[in-house]
Amino acid sequence: MEEYIDIVTKEGIPTGKSAPKSVIHSKGHFHNTAHIWFFTLEEQILLQQRAASKAICPLLWDVSVAGHIDAGETNREAAIRETREEIGLGINPEDLHQIGTFECFQSYDNGIIDNELHNTFICELKVDIKDLIPQEDEVEDLKLVSFEEFEQLLANSDENGHFVATNTAYYKTVLKSIQLFMKKE
Repeated sequence: MEEYIDIVTKEGIPTGKSAPKSVIHSKGHFHNTAHIWFFTLEEQILLQQRAASKAICPLLWDVSVAGHIDAGETNREAAIRETREEIGLGINPEDLHQIGTFECFQSYDNGIIDNELHNTFICELKVDIKDLIPQEDEVEDLKLVSFEEFEQLLANSDENGHFVATNTAYYKTVLKSIQLFMKKE
C-alpha cells in the first residue's frame, strides 16, 4: 500500500490535505521529510549509499537515514521510524537534535518533481556500525567517514560522483552543525 504524505506550503505550513507519494512527486506538491545524520565522538559521520533500485540518485552516498514524513506523523516520529526501518536502530526522541529545516526543490528526468523540506536532525551513533541492519530496498551500504574525509569528498563532489553534488551546501551546513554541537558537549 502506497504511503500518504501531508501536503504543505513552500514555507512548510500544513494545508490540511494529504496525497499518495506518487501524486506528491508527479504534481510537485511541497512535503516534509526527516533527515537524521549520525556522528560518533571519534569525529566520524555515518553515510548511507542509496540502493541501486532508487528512482533518484541510485548508488550515491547521502544522509545517514532519510524518509518521508507520513500523513499525521510528526518529524520526530518519522525520524525514529525511518531509523528503525532503514538501519535497524532504535533511538529515543531525546537523542535527536534538530538543526533546521532545509529546502530541496528539484525536478528529475524521470518525471519526479521533488519539493521537499528536510526536517534535519543530528544524533550520536552509540553502537558499532556492524550492529546496523541496512534495509535492502533502501540502503546499498553504510560507512563511517572522518570529518576531514567528508570535507575532502565534498570539495570534489562535482567530479567524484560520490555525493549528490547539488546538496553540497546542505552537507557543509550539517557538518558545521555537528562540529558546533560536539564543542558544546
